[in-house]
Amino acid sequence: MLAFAVPAAADYQSLAPFAYLKDMSTGAVLFSQAADQQMPPASMAKMMTTHVAFDLVKQGKLKLDQKFRVRAETWEKWHGPKAGSTMFLSVDQEVSVEDLLHGIVTLSGNDACVVLAEGISGTEEAFADLMNAEAKKLGLKGSHFTNSNGWPDDRQVVTPHDLAIIAERTIKDYPDLYKKFYAVDSFTWGQTMGGAPITQPNRNPILGKVRGADGLKTGHTEAAGFGFTGSAEQDGRRLVMVVSGLTSWDERVKESIRLMEWGFGAWDAKPILANGKVALRAPVFLGDAPDVGITAAPGTRVSTPKAIVSGLNAKIVYDGPIEAPIAKGQKIAELVLTVPGLAEQRVPLVAAEAVEKAGPLGRIMAAFRHVFGG
Repeated sequence: MLAFAVPAAADYQSLAPFAYLKDMSTGAVLFSQAADQQMPPASMAKMMTTHVAFDLVKQGKLKLDQKFRVRAETWEKWHGPKAGSTMFLSVDQEVSVEDLLHGIVTLSGNDACVVLAEGISGTEEAFADLMNAEAKKLGLKGSHFTNSNGWPDDRQVVTPHDLAIIAERTIKDYPDLYKKFYAVDSFTWGQTMGGAPITQPNRNPILGKVRGADGLKTGHTEAAGFGFTGSAEQDGRRLVMVVSGLTSWDERVKESIRLMEWGFGAWDAKPILANGKVALRAPVFLGDAPDVGITAAPGTRVSTPKAIVSGLNAKIVYDGPIEAPIAKGQKIAELVLTVPGLAEQRVPLVAAEAVEKAGPLGRIMAAFRHVFGG
């Protein structure tokens, strides 16, 4: 593992023009720099191709042992030095979905993406429609896809925030497939002219260098620079990061490790209101009880700087009085945590107990109290 001096939470400065870091265990955004600004995705677009395929596998519409043929036209376009990263597919090969996914995730094969896209949708253009439909479903605000492998196209754009959403949803929605494909060190496919098997390493710059690293995808084009969307899990905390616009392979490695290590080193994820502890009681309108306890759902944590930070502020906000009926565990408030110079963190809080709607007489009395302040 590489070691870096860890800046305090409010003092981090990224080398990347585009950067984003989120703690999935708390939902807190730990760092954001031009995170909602559009940029070329390069090969990080392949995360959406993989995400779409994972979804089809989960639905039973696509099988990992299903095979797709490498069309001559596809091979002609996507082989040789000018075609970029390759899986070294051959004309008329029948390749399983599982092998194609390894070729995409581990080898960043442009050819593998197109063969998979054509096998699923008939044409790459039709597959791009699937990608954009999935983007809409995920709530991506600044992304549009035109091809399966991130090949340069002025119409194809993403934001760091959107890439982090794709990564997070892939990890959450398809945990078994994520584990199966994303943390593979290398993959062997194809042969050299002499007949030797071709083994290529995973390009992930934090794999084996940051404890718990297990994904996701690098990208590089002249327009995009060097980028990476990555994730790692340590001691129950999972972080997702995006960097892009870096100037070299080495700078990408350095900044990817540095940002991830800072996220784990400068921040803690601390439990709040454990064991159903009630923070306060909020007034209830038209309920069979005058108030309701506000607590946190089991396992709720917040991200806090490890170093003492002046100006740290926490408050509970809600719209009250809260109208009955209220279910136990229903979200009724938020804990808002602010640290100077950092993004606001909002954590949902829930009802500690149920409150039923009051009967006719109770509603009359509640309305009377509400009007006259009793």
